[in-house]
Amino acid sequence: MEQAYWVIGRGTGITALALFTLSIALGIVTRSGRPVLTLPRFVVVDVHRNAALLATTFLLVHIGTLFMDPYAQLRLIDFVVPFLGAYKPLWLGLGTLAFDLVLAIVVTSLLRHRLGLRTFRVVHWVTYAMWPVAFAHALGNGTDSAHRWFLLFAGLCAATVAAAVTVRLRADFAEYANRRAEPMGRPA
Repeated sequence: MEQAYWVIGRGTGITALALFTLSIALGIVTRSGRPVLTLPRFVVVDVHRNAALLATTFLLVHIGTLFMDPYAQLRLIDFVVPFLGAYKPLWLGLGTLAFDLVLAIVVTSLLRHRLGLRTFRVVHWVTYAMWPVAFAHALGNGTDSAHRWFLLFAGLCAATVAAAVTVRLRADFAEYANRRAEPMGRPA
């Protein structure tokens, strides 16, 4: 049974990374207001939200199964306070930090209607920090990081997010088009 916890923990962690990658890439691209692969924006937004929800579910299963795995030696405090773990404390701490950031994103998403759009957006920008921290955790703490298939998978995830960020930073990104058109001195 102990082996099953480790296998499920590994698989759900890898799946969570793939889903968070998809969610972040779609979240970035959907801000442009342009259709993705001829899909209407509302469809892309729904896939973004559902991928994030599914990724969070896989993350919780990842954490829960590794908590029950005696080899991982995780304590409850390791899920909240970074860098206290017995096994690879730096890499585990990055996973804890990423989880804490995911919690902040989930809570503000659930309370979006009460917090307001501005607060939601500010906290949602945390995803730009959460993803690379989680990615580093996967590379440093993951037991598959020495395997070619995992490195290929990780490279694909990194390329996907890098491409989305590149699109976001382009001068012709639609979200920034209105700001450039306004005269100086006026708030956007």
